[in-house]
Amino acid sequence: MAVPGRSVICWFRRDLRLTDHPALAAAAAEARAGGLPLVGLFVVDDGLLATGGPNRRAFLARTLTALDDAVDGSLVLRRGRPELVVPAVAAEVGARTVVATGDCGPYGRRRDRRVADALAADGRDLTLVGSPYAVSPGRVVKGGGGPYRVFTHFRRAWTAHGWPAPIECPSGVRWAGVDRELAPADLDPGGWTATLPQADEGAGAAVLEHFLAGPLGRYAADRDRPDLAGTSRLSPHLRFGTLHPRQVLARLGPGPSADVFRSELAWREFYADVLWHRPDSAWRSLSAVGDHLRWDEGPVADRRFAAWAEGRTGFPLVDAGMRQLAGEGWMHNRVRMVTASFLVKDLHLDWRRGASHFLDLLVDGDLASNNHGWQWVAGTGTDAAPFHRVFNPAVQAERFDPDGAYVARWIPEHGGPDYPPPMVDHAAERVEALARWEEARRASRAAAK
Repeated sequence: MAVPGRSVICWFRRDLRLTDHPALAAAAAEARAGGLPLVGLFVVDDGLLATGGPNRRAFLARTLTALDDAVDGSLVLRRGRPELVVPAVAAEVGARTVVATGDCGPYGRRRDRRVADALAADGRDLTLVGSPYAVSPGRVVKGGGGPYRVFTHFRRAWTAHGWPAPIECPSGVRWAGVDRELAPADLDPGGWTATLPQADEGAGAAVLEHFLAGPLGRYAADRDRPDLAGTSRLSPHLRFGTLHPRQVLARLGPGPSADVFRSELAWREFYADVLWHRPDSAWRSLSAVGDHLRWDEGPVADRRFAAWAEGRTGFPLVDAGMRQLAGEGWMHNRVRMVTASFLVKDLHLDWRRGASHFLDLLVDGDLASNNHGWQWVAGTGTDAAPFHRVFNPAVQAERFDPDGAYVARWIPEHGGPDYPPPMVDHAAERVEALARWEEARRASRAAAK
């Protein structure tokens, strides 16, 4: 049933919660001032959904189901191009204003410009409030106004800039129901095989409480150990906005482990800032030398990629990570670096192939963090690790899975006849990787002349 008269729309995107939600607070304030109902809208954008695999779509469906329950079943879901859907819903409910959290990704920024133009043509406004980050991308700049290219410098400036405290959930919101074309559960694509975490705002809060009460105390020591439950597991909730980084930062006190975790949150914001200033770097190497790296292609390369993706390279830590990715839609960050290094520097395959595979399976798949993390490993991004830093899977396993518990969990056949031998000679491939890097450097210098 359409809402008679006027209303205000809160357009939910990567902010699927009701607490500490500045855009929702702004929309609710405008609605109260005018004695108007508030319409909660989510647009099912198939172009955007196509960039994520079934794990992330299933998590999204569950998150939207929980949000719908929280607003008394009044969340409006419409499918289509946002620049058509949002103005149509605004006209249907008589909304002069649509309020949303700002989107910082390349696609989201283009989409919002199209939606703003379409609304303006009908005499309506799109108001963007806040962002999914503690400090919105583009806010932290060097003295001359340019972006930071080195993380440590960014982190200092980001910390000095600071961030606002979380805000209270708006009270007395009068949610208005509108006819919707589909229910949140309709977005579940099926076909997902990972064991997904609970997907709702309450779950995000519970995960944070568990982390603060236990793993945070040893985070500085345990965060690189995939055999231990030493990380926060907050990334899916930060990705979908069932939890905002402000809410996490507000709970972190002093101490070495808290400082290290703040730094990890700063990495997430740094990569978003890089993508803000260089949207082309999502799928193109930020460093010019990356354009000249020689990657293997063809049937042999494809077979090697398949072995890597399926966790049957014969390198236990690499295979355990890839099987964890398939089994949980998540992978420990230390192992993400090891598996990425193996693909790029042992198998000599394009980092974009690996980044795409990760985005297809990760529940927490985030374009900025994922792709710039891959570029960090590949030596093609900002603040990149030197290309000669090639992770040795055996050494990494000895250091970070010393008892073999992580490998044993994901590769029960390890040590038996069914586990394959190493598919490559790591030492030889390291030499080959460094030779290709020097070749790319020479080509890059020649192209710049």
